[in-house]
Amino acid sequence: MTRIPSAINLHKASKTLSLTYGPDEVFHLPAEFLRVHSPSAEVQGHGKPILQVGKLGVGLAKVEAAGQYALKLTFDDGHDSGLFTWDYLYQLALRQEQLWADYLEQLRAAGKSRDPAESVVRLML
Repeated sequence: MTRIPSAINLHKASKTLSLTYGPDEVFHLPAEFLRVHSPSAEVQGHGKPILQVGKLGVGLAKVEAAGQYALKLTFDDGHDSGLFTWDYLYQLALRQEQLWADYLEQLRAAGKSRDPAESVVRLML
């Protein structure tokens, strides 16, 4: 059964998206977390996800409904492709801690950083 949030709030100052499913089920998803887990082809590749680097500090510029089944998120780094279906958002919320730990481990293993300044420096070397 698809879980649809009863409330969706964009908090630009803290760069988070809050999803409320009930009085005891509220999730706060950081924009950076959503950006690196975007369902877009740019991030997911074609069956082989592409590690996103340098996304520390990215924010959400806009949140729009995409029909009755998803949200379209526009990030302040210009990324706006990929629709976050209700099911995908709920899975991200439920698995946030593990998905974030996995992402940080992938960055470490690849010798990459969340910091965009470090990504630019490494490219210039």
